Amino acid sequence: MRKASVSILSHLSRYKPKSVAPLLSRNYISGPSSSSSPLVSPTHLKPCFKTNGLLFKPNQFRTNPIRNMDTLVEKPNQLSSRQRKIQEKTELEEAFESANTTEEMLMAFKDMEPAFDERELGLASLKLGLKLDQEGEDTEKVLSFANKALKAFDIDDKLPSLPLAMTLQLMGSANYDLKRFADSLGYLNRANRILGRLELEGISGEDFRPVLHAVQLELANVKTAIGRREEALEHLRTCLEIKEVMLEKDSMELGKANRDLAEAYVAILNFKEALPYCLKALEIHKEHLGQNSVEGAYDRRILGVIYTGLEEHEKALEQNELSRKVLKNLGRSSDLLRAEIDAANMQIALGKYETAINTLKGVVQTADKESKIRALVFITMGKAFCSQEKFVDSKRCLEIACGILDKKETTSPVEVAEAYSEISMQYENMNEFETAISLLKRSAALLQKLPQEQASEGSVTARIGWLLLLTGKVAEAIPHLESAASILKECFGPKHYGVGYIYNNLGAAYLELDRPQSAAQMFAVAKDIMDVSLGPHHADSIEACQNLSKAYDTMRSYALAIEFQQRVIDAWESHGSSAEDELREARRLLEQLKKKACGSSSNDLPMKALPSPHTNVSSGSS
Repeated sequence: MRKASVSILSHLSRYKPKSVAPLLSRNYISGPSSSSSPLVSPTHLKPCFKTNGLLFKPNQFRTNPIRNMDTLVEKPNQLSSRQRKIQEKTELEEAFESANTTEEMLMAFKDMEPAFDERELGLASLKLGLKLDQEGEDTEKVLSFANKALKAFDIDDKLPSLPLAMTLQLMGSANYDLKRFADSLGYLNRANRILGRLELEGISGEDFRPVLHAVQLELANVKTAIGRREEALEHLRTCLEIKEVMLEKDSMELGKANRDLAEAYVAILNFKEALPYCLKALEIHKEHLGQNSVEGAYDRRILGVIYTGLEEHEKALEQNELSRKVLKNLGRSSDLLRAEIDAANMQIALGKYETAINTLKGVVQTADKESKIRALVFITMGKAFCSQEKFVDSKRCLEIACGILDKKETTSPVEVAEAYSEISMQYENMNEFETAISLLKRSAALLQKLPQEQASEGSVTARIGWLLLLTGKVAEAIPHLESAASILKECFGPKHYGVGYIYNNLGAAYLELDRPQSAAQMFAVAKDIMDVSLGPHHADSIEACQNLSKAYDTMRSYALAIEFQQRVIDAWESHGSSAEDELREARRLLEQLKKKACGSSSNDLPMKALPSPHTNVSSGSS
């Protein structure tokens, strides 16, 4: 995802359709200070006149133009001490303003420091921090200048200002680069609140919107990094809405923004929502660049992935072929190889296994011997052989891929971790569960070292727990499932359906260990989550309710078991004829429970439904 503050300095200078004032223009200065100093940094945004300088220079003699003229012809040694100070400051700030390179700006700033106090240097610190951030300089240095600016602007929380919001955005960006995601989120959320207050006060327009866009984009970056992808999508949608206001209709920049949003939806497998944005991006790029542009080829490649996700495989292959044709004509060999692998995956989905293998044989001859592309080719070829149940050939391909990936763990940990997960699925399909678990553990070990991959780590850990449960290693499965639940709750929130599935598996694990009371608690949590996230009539929500009934049955609490079994029947009835088999089985289980209830001892005390374990299981520590 694009870096948000690359920068606010020139972030929207490329938006030519509507002119944008320089973001550090005098529009941010509240007005002349009564002090003799050239600037007291602003604490509140008010309309004012623009001047050429970064620092405001009130003319002390404007009320007397004749004296002003006399002053101009005075010799330097006739100037008063106060006038010499003003002149020196003017020269220093002009030197800073005229600096073109980062080195020149740093030297000018160093010269300014003895002459100006901390507050007066606020805007200069901000501008220099943004410049350093834009050029990818040392992040600690960026943070140092951002901190100087923050001390200047962060004076009174009751008087929010645009420079303060800009500074907080820069602080958020620098902390994001340093992988201090919690700190980054704190600064960005505060910047967002300040911008909201300024908007309520009627502040908007060409200076305001670029800052709002930068904050929203950085929030999307941070929340994507910590796995809160649904929330990140909200920020990306806001970014697109801001651009739609600022830019001409169907501008090139809007094409890129629509594609970015489509890719974000693809990342969370929401292909239906991704489709219109990707189609819009393609439409814009075709209008500006014609049928055979690189941008259009990228759009079509993503469209292919989207149509594959929607199981419209013929459409996917059609878009992929158009994309490959353009990439080949333009000599984009690396992109072309990846598109060829995409095509092979689409052919596998259509059952055209030999065609897919032939496509991949062509790619493998072109790819470098020890490249990641070559590893991906063998993973996909292994998938094709596995689909034909040619397991020996499949394993040989996957072993070659693992041999390549093993050497890439240090340089490309995320891609290698993803590849190990993909390979593990092939071994899982071949019932080679030990190998699948081993590969997933290697993937998790890589992801644990990367804070921005927390969500992926949680998903991989959950799969390890599920496979251990599947292979009868129940006691070993539980800590993996508990860890996954804790990680994913932190990433997605406690009511995400993925967390519900993990609790459902935890319930099954406890039931297997003959701990029905713990199982009932887990199933209750799972049912609560799924009712909220999926709806009570979703098949997975019904399954959680069924499992809860089973747990109460095991505890011989038949009244509760019957109550939840009746809910299962009611839910399946809402599905109509499509769920006749499930409804028949649910009714059979209900009759069985009623017979057990009639035969149970009259001395058995009725049991109340177990409360959800909010104090333990629902906490971050699971």
